[in-house]
Amino acid sequence: MDFLSILGIVLAVAAILLGNFLEGGELASLLNGPALIIVLGGTLGATLLQFPPNIFFRSLAMLVWIVRPNVINTHAQIEQIVSWSYKARKDGLLRLEDEIDTLTDPFTQKALQLLVDGNDNETIQNMLELEINVKENRDYQAARIFEAMGGYAPTIGILGAVIGLIHVMQNLANPELLGAGIATAFVATIYGVASANLIFLPIANKLKTHVFAETQLKEMIALGVGAIAKGENPKNIELKLSAYLFEPDPKERGA
Repeated sequence: MDFLSILGIVLAVAAILLGNFLEGGELASLLNGPALIIVLGGTLGATLLQFPPNIFFRSLAMLVWIVRPNVINTHAQIEQIVSWSYKARKDGLLRLEDEIDTLTDPFTQKALQLLVDGNDNETIQNMLELEINVKENRDYQAARIFEAMGGYAPTIGILGAVIGLIHVMQNLANPELLGAGIATAFVATIYGVASANLIFLPIANKLKTHVFAETQLKEMIALGVGAIAKGENPKNIELKLSAYLFEPDPKERGA
């Protein structure tokens, strides 16, 4: 569970509500149905027009990463690759075939299968890099959906403000109707700017961070398996892969 995401959302909303309260405003002043429909509906419509269906549905599947990201244990993966190198050095590559069925990650299974099948380092690297690049590009495109929504929302908010002002101008002779139009005008702008900077753009950047982390892990796996195929010393493989570590081993920190 990514508690920072939850904390960030709660803190952002709380800061706006608290600031509004301290200024003497009421919660009802920030609630406006027409403005919400204009901003969210317009933003979603423009986004659907920009992206194909497969990218859109992929972005929905990735959205869960905001609170429940994929677990990435670089230390454990390095230990596993190094153990494979020792086993291959001692008993041969075919002895690693039993390890394939114990793996749950399709990419790692494919990498080890390519190794067991006796492919050379260059072939393994080329095949795995192709899969890495294709998935990375697809996931980055999916993350860009929220980036696009962050770009459209403020503009749609201004559009909502203009619509509200038009409503005001049409009812200058009816003062009792002016309040609703003015409220829609200002609240629509708030919705557009707030949703872009507090929701859509942060989500896009966080998803990109997760995509980058997964890509780094897969590149490390490809490098490690390729090193085994070249017959490199297990100690050298461990030293090479340790460059991918961003923090000390949790065991060393007493975790």
